[in-house]
Amino acid sequence: MPYRRLPKTDSARLKTLKTLLDNDDIYTVRNRFVDWKTLNEAKTAYERLQTAVDQYRISFQAQTRHSTRMDKLQRNATIYVSHFLQVLLMSVERGEIRRATLSLYGLDQQATGIPNIKTIAGLLEWGQKAITGEKARMKAGGRPIYNPPIGVVTTHIEIFKEFYGQQQQLMQRTKQNLEDLSQLRPVVDEIIFQLWNQIEAHFQSEPPEVRFAECRKLGVIYYYRKNEEHLY
Repeated sequence: MPYRRLPKTDSARLKTLKTLLDNDDIYTVRNRFVDWKTLNEAKTAYERLQTAVDQYRISFQAQTRHSTRMDKLQRNATIYVSHFLQVLLMSVERGEIRRATLSLYGLDQQATGIPNIKTIAGLLEWGQKAITGEKARMKAGGRPIYNPPIGVVTTHIEIFKEFYGQQQQLMQRTKQNLEDLSQLRPVVDEIIFQLWNQIEAHFQSEPPEVRFAECRKLGVIYYYRKNEEHLY
């Protein structure tokens, strides 16, 4: 004997509600067997769920597009910060810049390699330290590093920082949309549950081959157990 199971996805929930609402015969006075209160709740639930699904989809797509652009900006910023710090350390090794000056950049005076800038946090931290340190050294009379110049490094860091901030906002919006969906799903499931109870109650006196067919027409979803013969 087949058994019913509530929809597992939002698209299935929408399809179930739409199937019911599209059957005009249940709205007629003579044939109505789903009460108006449940029907009105179903209409509202369908509209709310459709809106929530659309909002989540739009937010997620915007986040994905922005993420692709941000990945490229992060790579560019990483390259420029890395090159700048490498040139700085080579200048120290050649004696062109005093080793004590490394403290202006937040680096240990005995540093021989660049810090970890592969993460976003590391890139933003050391990118800003490179900018601050270079400005402080130049203010004290030091000759600027030209390959790459700190102005170019600053531009790439600022552009990436701006995009990263936007990405965080997009991620927060997507997260909120997903939370809204999560809170709405149990409400929709309860309405579907009530609808199915009323539909099945209306056809309960019919033989199985008629009862299951009619209930399916109104959106009730039935499943057979593994290896169970499909009779209806």
